[in-house]
Amino acid sequence: MVLPILLSIPHGGTKKPVELDGHLSITNKDLFDDSDPFVIELFDLGDKVQRVIKTTIARAFVDLNRALDDMAPKNPDGLIKSKTCYDKPIYTNGKEPDDSLKTMLVEMYYHPYHRAIQQSMSELDLKLCIDCHSMAATLPYFSRAKSKSARPLFCISNNDGKAASQEMMELLADSISEGYSIDRQEILLNDPFHGGHITRTYGNNPIPWIQIEMNRSMYLSKPWFDEDALSVDVTHLQKLNKQFENSLNLFFSKTQ
Repeated sequence: MVLPILLSIPHGGTKKPVELDGHLSITNKDLFDDSDPFVIELFDLGDKVQRVIKTTIARAFVDLNRALDDMAPKNPDGLIKSKTCYDKPIYTNGKEPDDSLKTMLVEMYYHPYHRAIQQSMSELDLKLCIDCHSMAATLPYFSRAKSKSARPLFCISNNDGKAASQEMMELLADSISEGYSIDRQEILLNDPFHGGHITRTYGNNPIPWIQIEMNRSMYLSKPWFDEDALSVDVTHLQKLNKQFENSLNLFFSKTQ
């Protein structure tokens, strides 16, 4: 059975745009820390869902989950950033993108992603869209989230009820709890995140959207994660991917 879901993975890439050659000072470690590491491996279900939209470009260079006018320097963590969320500079001093380069990056990487979302919503018979992310176990420097408490294993968000129904949220939370065999209290709704630009823009317009954030402690920790090599046990990632699939199957079995 192909699930009637669109999966969006806007922060899955770590690739550097060739257009930025000669501009960058960011290290590979800082690029890794600023990305959503391994989210494609965690959430991409291939042909088990109606469509998966993902990117290879790192969010440090073009953040697809930001509004067009959300830019540095006003927001260093905007669509085209100046620093990572850990306050690390991305560009060599004096080599920051000018307006023409910013426009080129938006045209080449941002608009095609959003056109793919819009086209999918118009041509597919979808029941739910999910924007897939991971979250740092502790609060990053530039985080907009207000909660200072320990982060849950999952946060699912619906723009405080505007992007999907509360009933759908509760059902998905219960399904994740069962699918991953974790306590339901480890899954919070709209805390610490409320839903990013993609969820806010497309949610209930007309299809429900839910943003999902998995705590990176579930895979970027011992015994699975090699911090020196920045690599994760592939078998563990496959297990988490299967648990995500199981969670969505449980969700739809409960909606029948």
